[in-house]
Amino acid sequence: MAEQDDVLHLIDDTGAAPEDSSARKWKIAVIDDDAAVHEGTRFALSDYSLNGATLEILSAYSAAEGRTLMRDNPDVAAVLLDVIMETDVAGLELVEYIRNEIKNETVRIILRTGQPGQAPERRVIVQYDINDYKAKTELTADKLFTSLTAALRSYQQLERMVQTRRGLEIIIDAASTLYDFKSMQRLAEGVLTQLASLLNVDCAGILVLRDDGVASSEFSVLAGSGCYSRFIGTTSSKALDPDLRAMVEAAFQRRKNEFADHRSVLYLRTGSGREVVVLLQAERQLSDTDRALVEIFSSRLSIAFDNVILYRQLHEANTQLEDRVAQRTRALMQANRRLSAQWLRLQRANGFKNEILGTVAHDLKNPLGVILGRTEMLTELIGAGSPKENVNAQVEHIRDATKRLTSMVDHLISDAMADAFDITIRREPVDIAALVTEVTDSNLPSAVNKQQAITVSAPPNVVTMCDTDRIREAIDNLVSNAIKYSPIGGRILVTVTHESGDTVIRIADQGAGLSPEDLGRLFGRFQRLSAKPTAGESSTGLGLSIVKRIIDMHGGHVTAESAGPGQGSTFTVRLPATETT
Repeated sequence: MAEQDDVLHLIDDTGAAPEDSSARKWKIAVIDDDAAVHEGTRFALSDYSLNGATLEILSAYSAAEGRTLMRDNPDVAAVLLDVIMETDVAGLELVEYIRNEIKNETVRIILRTGQPGQAPERRVIVQYDINDYKAKTELTADKLFTSLTAALRSYQQLERMVQTRRGLEIIIDAASTLYDFKSMQRLAEGVLTQLASLLNVDCAGILVLRDDGVASSEFSVLAGSGCYSRFIGTTSSKALDPDLRAMVEAAFQRRKNEFADHRSVLYLRTGSGREVVVLLQAERQLSDTDRALVEIFSSRLSIAFDNVILYRQLHEANTQLEDRVAQRTRALMQANRRLSAQWLRLQRANGFKNEILGTVAHDLKNPLGVILGRTEMLTELIGAGSPKENVNAQVEHIRDATKRLTSMVDHLISDAMADAFDITIRREPVDIAALVTEVTDSNLPSAVNKQQAITVSAPPNVVTMCDTDRIREAIDNLVSNAIKYSPIGGRILVTVTHESGDTVIRIADQGAGLSPEDLGRLFGRFQRLSAKPTAGESSTGLGLSIVKRIIDMHGGHVTAESAGPGQGSTFTVRLPATETT
């Protein structure tokens, strides 16, 4: 029989002082079908305290009630459980339920029995996951205190282990998640989310970043939660509340973590020189386990931030590379287009060469034949001693054929020059009236030979910005054509006027005129018109095409009009010009 001092007396504790419901408490479950045991346990433990925490005792009076109590209160730290209740093994079956069905491995179970022989202690300890086995007769107040204290300390250690394991699992999972973020803001938001999950508590937080080389008082807010969410996107420290700004600046100066009652400040420096401060405001004070887990978590964050920075740099480098590739591609495409254009020009030049060769073979054959035939006749006349007059006649025929041949060659050379790839127009102020008069005078001998009259009407000081040599060539072609196709004794009128900002040159003749078919193909190369030169002059079919090319290059227009065959024709040239007085 135990000493009287150690016997657990069942005394009414209804007069006990009320407990402070806001203080931290250990939650204890008493499961026993004897009401006196509940009352005695409450009395014996009424002043119990461990690590500053008192007890909250929950009661169940049967194994069935015990199942409900344990299922609804997974945070029970210890259970004082009677073995024999509804049945002789009701308590043991409840142990099985707690450990195997609801999977509560942390709660400490102390079995109490009033019939120790009914369930031998060794077999119960071996077969069931319990922490202590006591007979009710030996469980005095002191022994109850000792057993409960040992159970609570064991529960506390297990809880730390569970929290640590859970925290490490979260850290491992968070690492793979955070390392995948490509945006600094997304990473910052993820850090606050993972910290709240790690601590398993609702908390407000803010994360700020200071770049390397930035003034010590300047930083940007990347993420915020709770009461700090209003600061998201802040790029100046002055926008923060003074107290909050002071805490952040102190963290940058302190360069280490700090844990206060309900506030924690984390500091980390990345490998690239950036500095990060995280401030957390939690609903409860962090335990030592919480702080250790936070330290581990924060030590891994620098890699995540450096990853984002490196990804951003890589993305910028890729963007620059893509831009350079795009630029090179555009340059190559432009070069290909230039090569294609040059190839087309070469093809046109080759076609033009073939046309020239055909023209040379066709149009130059007759003059050369004349020259060859007359040369042979001249040789025979000289050998036969013919009179000088006969020899001079043959020489004249040779001279005429040579002039026609020279004229054809000049036209071919002019057209080839007009098709040159690098041809340019050198614009300068030109007195068109004087230029037209000069060209007409140079063609006057040919007109006199055909007894033709050329009249020029050109007011002075009609100035045009153009290339003198090119415009002279175009006008010469038109005037010589008028002489060539006008009848003997015909009249040719050349006029220069200024109309609506343009200089207008008209060459009108009384020649054979143009048919509708001629007007449709007049300015093409090597075109043979229905009209023929009136004195047997040669024609290559290139003159008018040269004229059109020159006028087009000056931004002007050349047109032809004719009332029909036998009605003469009028060629009109319009050039952009300026008039000076």
